[in-house]
Amino acid sequence: MIDIKVPTVGESISEVTLLKWLKKSGDYVERDEVIAELESEKATFEVNAEQAGVITLAAISEGDTIKIGDQLASIDESAAKPAAAAAPKAEQPADKKAPAAQPKAEKTTASSAPVTSVPNDVTAAEAGIKASPVASAMIADNKIDPKTVTATGPAGKILKDDVLAALSNPGKQPFKGAELYSRNTRNEKMSNLRKTISRRLVEAKNTTAMLTTFNEVDMGRIMEIRTKYKDKFKEAHGVGLGFMSFFAKACAIALSEWPAVNAFIDGDNLVYHDYADISIAVSTPRGLTVPVIRNVESLSMAEIEKKVIELAGKARDSKLTTEELTGGTFTITNGGVFGSLMSTPIINIPQSAILGMHKIQDRPMVVNGQVVVRPMMYLALSYDHRVIDGRESVSFLVRVKELLENPEQILIGKDPVKTLLEL
Repeated sequence: MIDIKVPTVGESISEVTLLKWLKKSGDYVERDEVIAELESEKATFEVNAEQAGVITLAAISEGDTIKIGDQLASIDESAAKPAAAAAPKAEQPADKKAPAAQPKAEKTTASSAPVTSVPNDVTAAEAGIKASPVASAMIADNKIDPKTVTATGPAGKILKDDVLAALSNPGKQPFKGAELYSRNTRNEKMSNLRKTISRRLVEAKNTTAMLTTFNEVDMGRIMEIRTKYKDKFKEAHGVGLGFMSFFAKACAIALSEWPAVNAFIDGDNLVYHDYADISIAVSTPRGLTVPVIRNVESLSMAEIEKKVIELAGKARDSKLTTEELTGGTFTITNGGVFGSLMSTPIINIPQSAILGMHKIQDRPMVVNGQVVVRPMMYLALSYDHRVIDGRESVSFLVRVKELLENPEQILIGKDPVKTLLEL
């Protein structure tokens, strides 16, 4: 008999939460097969079977908090592997197939015309909202936005009664799963990740002398480059050319020139870094995570884009490791993907600064004495004034702006003309 215990996932982590059992007591598991998903205060991770055998789960329910080292399950490795399930029957010939069960058509007061030619599930909108045939027709006839209809059917399907309810209460839309004039409340236990986010945000506000400086950047040049080279870039590197690689490279150059922005306090010492490990804030269903791209100063644009996609995918699938979530020296967060025009991001301690990207919006700007429309983005740099002075923070942000508006400088970190003239 082999005992499977909660593994150690970090020096400061003493407990985790059981998110999901993937096996049941009595199941036969193969070696290295995943049996459970756990969540620590930093990330989610899987627990694998150490040997093949019949598994017995501990009396722990999903959502329970358990200690590091607690027993999760035991495996009887001496148990015989059950005989393989009988192979599925071969598909019958077409002429002998049993007729498929036909779904019941919803009754309507309009007519009894046959609907056999209408598919069972009709997409009511490009957003992927599904409706029954009758409900779909009613939505189209009445020009209703399906997003305003509360679905009560299985798997979120809109039924006829849902459309009738929406028509009888125009402009009134209850919360999902609730009724009109509901006064219901719901209690939900905070996850370890949400607790950690809460604690760290309060700690950042209470322990740092946080200040924010703003600027704006004309994104026109970068947008022109992306439009011109995006297809060739994708063909050459197998990844799209996004904004994050430009911002990450610009920040890496600016961090090398203003090292205080890349430093943090350790007791009575200031720790400076001769490299740029940039954390990228990623929003997931379970909360905000900040995986780290190591040595951005040493990576190419394509390598950065590939790493962004890799880390974002792992974040969405809750596959990030503790190593991938720790050790950043600076953070970039992009509220623009959600439509944010301006914000004051909170420092990701123990780091000393964080750059906030925002929505690109066409605005009238004065260029060479003429009013022209340009794609502008507000930038926000929140910083710890204990480490970074005003001159350094403003100069850092101005340098990032300069590099983004003149992306050719990212190649060598300098103005090509000034370099030519040795200025």
